[in-house]
Amino acid sequence: MSDLLAQRSGAVVTLTLHRPAALNALTGALLADLRRAVEEAADDRTVRAVVITGSGEKAFSAGADLNEISVLGSDLDKAREVMAAGQDALRAIERAPVPVIAAVNGLALGGGFELVLASTFAVLSTRASLGLPEAALGLIPGYGGTQRLPRAVGHRVAAHLMLTGARLSADRAYELGVTPVPPVAPEELLPTATSIAETIAARGPLAVRAILHAAEAARDVPLEEGLTTETELAARAIASPESTEGVAAFTERRSPVFPDPED
Repeated sequence: MSDLLAQRSGAVVTLTLHRPAALNALTGALLADLRRAVEEAADDRTVRAVVITGSGEKAFSAGADLNEISVLGSDLDKAREVMAAGQDALRAIERAPVPVIAAVNGLALGGGFELVLASTFAVLSTRASLGLPEAALGLIPGYGGTQRLPRAVGHRVAAHLMLTGARLSADRAYELGVTPVPPVAPEELLPTATSIAETIAARGPLAVRAILHAAEAARDVPLEEGLTTETELAARAIASPESTEGVAAFTERRSPVFPDPED
């Protein structure tokens, strides 16, 4: 059976990390498959959102597979290659033109937490526990955690979490802004994440992609350059048939019927 399960319902694709015996640890092959699945979903213009979760009740993902890491030994070049591949996979997910929602059902440690941080946003079960414990093993987060966590929670909080390996409860993660959604009961996790995905899927698909594009620009460029990007994307949205339908539907007090974007 595959280590990554895919299921589609309407315009939402759900991807499940499926290595329950290993707490859904991330192998290089699994990360590559996950990246490929997200990219394939984004290339399908009838897909409007992606949900990523973990198999079983214990873990979203307990992190990178240490069996793979340990065999690298002192091979510096190979270690660079493995870390770069993991970073590239999460960066591709982070930059996906459709929203990627992490539904975190348990442990999200190391690379698992880094995957959460690379998602568009996360929904957490009350059982969720997040952390970057690498320093205890003489390692550091290598899939973008040292860069994304400070941006998410601030430098001091991030430094404390990474240096001590302290875990965030779901409630504390919500307080810090790691998730925008209050934690939900375990049995409500996937229904809640799917409902949010379906809400987004009902929005204008070109508008959703434009918002993600503009928000991505906000991470990497000065404000003035970001505003220029926003101006162009907003103007294209106004001039599109999608906005014509959206405004007409609002005026006529009906639900809009947005076409799938053209390639």
